[in-house]
Amino acid sequence: MEGISGADLIKACSAIGAGLAVIAGIGPGVGQGIAAGHAAAAVGRNPGAKGDITSTMLLGQAVAETTGLYGLLVAMLLLFVQPLVG
Repeated sequence: MEGISGADLIKACSAIGAGLAVIAGIGPGVGQGIAAGHAAAAVGRNPGAKGDITSTMLLGQAVAETTGLYGLLVAMLLLFVQPLVG
């Protein structure tokens, strides 16, 4: 009985790893939604501070988005560059 081995095994595991890496996009999506909701509530309570609230919210969302982008980068590297296949 012959099983999967060598480069085929590495490619299969890379595809699974890429799928798992893309799951990292869930956290930033939820976090950004919560931040936007809280910012909208804060502007509703204090409309005069809209500029400060918006700039702080956007900075926080940009920082949170980096996690999702790193996950996407890892997935693309595993799928297209395949650094583990020699």
